[in-house]
Amino acid sequence: MYPFDEDIAVTQRGDGQYAGVISSKWSINEVPNGGYLMALMANAMLQNGHMAASPIVTANFLRRSQPGGAAIAVERMSQSRQFERFEARLQQDGEEKIRAFGTFADEKNECALESYQAPPLYIADLSQCVPIPEIPGFTIYRHLDIRLDPACTGWFEGRLSDQSEMRGWIRFRDSRHFDVPSILLVADAFPPAVLSSQGMVAWVPTLEYSVSFRNMPVTDWLKCVFSTRYITCGLLEEDGEIWDADDNLVAISRQTAQYKAQPA
Repeated sequence: MYPFDEDIAVTQRGDGQYAGVISSKWSINEVPNGGYLMALMANAMLQNGHMAASPIVTANFLRRSQPGGAAIAVERMSQSRQFERFEARLQQDGEEKIRAFGTFADEKNECALESYQAPPLYIADLSQCVPIPEIPGFTIYRHLDIRLDPACTGWFEGRLSDQSEMRGWIRFRDSRHFDVPSILLVADAFPPAVLSSQGMVAWVPTLEYSVSFRNMPVTDWLKCVFSTRYITCGLLEEDGEIWDADDNLVAISRQTAQYKAQPA
């Protein structure tokens, strides 16, 4: 079993009740990554349901989670011939940390129209991209191989861009295949796009995150772009696209986060 599968595993304790352990292996500055936490909750939803295609998963992050035991309660909100909808609540020490909602479709649903009204992403060739090194406290990068387009790396050396954008390639270092839980991880794995225009900031904590799946990838590498257009009143949005190397759209995402600048 791959480490990621071990770290999103849940055990059923009753009707819609699951127990899991939040791992420290998928952390950003020693805080469990939001995409990893969404993957843990989505895994519980998937085990509680019968449909698994084209999910839409949205999470509200109420309080900071910590590595250690967690309880996840899953409730089916509705079910039709085409869709199942769930609500999931993650608790630690009796306190709700995250509330998530998932919509899952029947795999037999026909895809009557496949129309891309925007071109696939342009990202520099993999050989030209810059690997993110291992950083103390950023354990997620021990498991994910992320390579940034050189156009998005000026902030490494204090050269800031006019645009808040991160783009590049990603895969598991252990060659694990991509599936629903792992795409949720990918959607939150890149450095925040705002770093490219503002440099290192104190913190960009997620308030709400939504990922909408379109196709399961068929390649080992995925290419992604994440961009922020507006930073206002201490809030920002980050929009993402995830594609496979064959230019199939995998997922789109929208994150709302706080912007906390470094103290003067």
